[in-house]
Amino acid sequence: MGLVQCYHANESVNPAEFANVARAEHEFWWYRGMREILFRLLDPIARARRFERILEAGCGTGHLSKLFQERYGWAMFPLDLSGDGLAYARRLGLGRLTQADIRTLPFRGAAFDALLSMDVIVHLERGREHEALAEFARVLKPDGLLVVRVSALDLLRSRHSEFAHERQRFTRARLAAAAEQAGFRVERITYLNSLLLPVAFLKFRVWEPLTGAAPRSGVAPAPKWLDRLLYLPLRIEAGWVGRGGSLPLGQSLLLVARTRSIASPTLV
Repeated sequence: MGLVQCYHANESVNPAEFANVARAEHEFWWYRGMREILFRLLDPIARARRFERILEAGCGTGHLSKLFQERYGWAMFPLDLSGDGLAYARRLGLGRLTQADIRTLPFRGAAFDALLSMDVIVHLERGREHEALAEFARVLKPDGLLVVRVSALDLLRSRHSEFAHERQRFTRARLAAAAEQAGFRVERITYLNSLLLPVAFLKFRVWEPLTGAAPRSGVAPAPKWLDRLLYLPLRIEAGWVGRGGSLPLGQSLLLVARTRSIASPTLV
């Protein structure tokens, strides 16, 4: 369970956020809903093809790597820039931990069958996502699977975005173009967290500026009734996305792509 270290950048999550995430990601409505969407998308892919070595580029606390390992039997390689996040991953019993910058991955080419990166490249300065995506393409095998999730739409930048050190948000077109430029064939891309978009707009563009709210974490526990209410729209979206549907706008984007090589059937 040793830790490989290879890093040099300072574009990372606010270290203070790791404790908030570790407390919230098991039960908080956003994490539960996003996991359900992700699993509905990944379950048929995992059944159709055997994946042996999977890199999570930007694993945070390691919670998702642990779940992937348990659900699919994948050999996970959790990597993060922050030693704070990896400390939590170590407590979960995860091995093969690596501390490194996603723009300079310390692995040989074609080392992995799949690479997942959830809400990570948004912490890079705009334009530097190309470096990370090029590295993702380099370490994936031919026809390797890429799954990336990012924050969407600059209009929805919030006080939580500032607190978490989020440096950019994406549109569908910009994320797809960046992936294609790096050598990926985009198979599917959809917005997520769409049904709550009106609520998010009012909170981030009206309420927070009006009240002069300071930057702070948005993953604080909510009353159970509110948590259940906020989770329901994501559960509905999970069913829609799981059946192959896409959403036209939302607070997040999810991209599925393959390294360009052997032709493979589209997921849409």
